[in-house]
Amino acid sequence: MKIAIVVFPGSNCDRDISWAIKNISGKKPDYLWHKEKNFTNYDLIILPGGFSYGDYLRCGAIGSHSPIMNEIKKRSQKGTKIIGICNGFQILTESKMLPGSLLKNENLKFICKKIFLKVKNNNTFFSKKYKLNEIINIPIAHMEGRYYCSKETLKELESNGQIIFQYCNDNGSIKNNYNPNGSIMNIAGIINLKGNVLGMMPHPERCSEEILGGENGIKFFRSIFESIN
Repeated sequence: MKIAIVVFPGSNCDRDISWAIKNISGKKPDYLWHKEKNFTNYDLIILPGGFSYGDYLRCGAIGSHSPIMNEIKKRSQKGTKIIGICNGFQILTESKMLPGSLLKNENLKFICKKIFLKVKNNNTFFSKKYKLNEIINIPIAHMEGRYYCSKETLKELESNGQIIFQYCNDNGSIKNNYNPNGSIMNIAGIINLKGNVLGMMPHPERCSEEILGGENGIKFFRSIFESIN
């Protein structure tokens, strides 16, 4: 199992994810600088959270044009698993590797707190260790996390089972009241049609051991490790 974490100027969750992976799997991932064009094959490539390029223009907009992204697109087309968390999710939408966009939060404020998610599809590389409709408590930290897409795209996401996580309350109710950022249909995480690229705003690496306040992110990483092995 070979895992790489891409480091952009302004990334700040790369070490967090590295620690979670090493702590859970015992394997140390490699760091890839965003200017890399030629690198070895990896089973999993992660685009971490942070503020790539200072979030200028739009979050993830400049990062989507980093030299490494062309190669990542090629790898994704060949089946390599790709994860984008928070800013990484923004880069994936800006790169058109995932549909839709991430807009400013509805309240126009930075939100940093723990929220509840419902697992809407557990038949994926990234969610198989969770139960269907399982409720998990997980941190978010973003200013531009409001997922938006066209009505046509939303229908496709629903019919193809591409919606993986939705914001909810502790009882699993999916309503606007429990939507922290105004995302369409409370969407917190999606996959591509092929199923090997995932984008999500919440941070599973920040709840991967009890000392951090919870372990709900462990199943996320174990789902991936089991898929790779």
